[in-house]
Amino acid sequence: MKLKKLAILLESLDAHPSPAPRLEQYTITGEDAARFLWRVRSWLRGSIVVDLGCGTGRLAIGAALLGASFVLGVDVDLVALNVAKRNAERAGVKHITSWLRASVPHLSIRGDVVIQNPPFGVRRRGADRAFIQCALNTAPLSFSLHKRTLKSRPFIKQLVEELGGVAEVLDSLQLKLPYTFPFHEKKFKLVEVDLYLFKGKAFHILRS
Repeated sequence: MKLKKLAILLESLDAHPSPAPRLEQYTITGEDAARFLWRVRSWLRGSIVVDLGCGTGRLAIGAALLGASFVLGVDVDLVALNVAKRNAERAGVKHITSWLRASVPHLSIRGDVVIQNPPFGVRRRGADRAFIQCALNTAPLSFSLHKRTLKSRPFIKQLVEELGGVAEVLDSLQLKLPYTFPFHEKKFKLVEVDLYLFKGKAFHILRS
């Protein structure tokens, strides 16, 4: 599948009908989701992929379309998961996707690769920390988007090291966040983010 076709298909999927500001439920655009997944596609092929905080499933479904052997989407919001199920059926990947309602801090599952676009921690300070820790415990390799600030890179790298892993910035991107909540003043906002590769303890065991 070509990048442009992937972006168009993902953009056609349904967004969340009633997103909650507290959970920072911004639906990633099809173009941004496709760019993220295209960058890491070689790691997705043939892998069991876990999408933490999957929302309505754009990243999870995109991973399935790019050759993952199986994809599990995890989210605390049942409404989002029901939309994700319908989206997966429309995209033709129902047979290699599954959806789990669970809270990330209490999750205990295993996969080959984690993909995630976690909350930036704007509404709930430190919300992204739980996702980083869960990713490191879930798979040897994780690809994660985080808001870029002056302090974010050293903070995230130090946090990952404290948790027994290694963090590397693979790329820097701009996410286009569309108007979602009544307090938004513009049709969309561009947010600078870093795409990280996290290598957990299991990765070093596999390599040794």
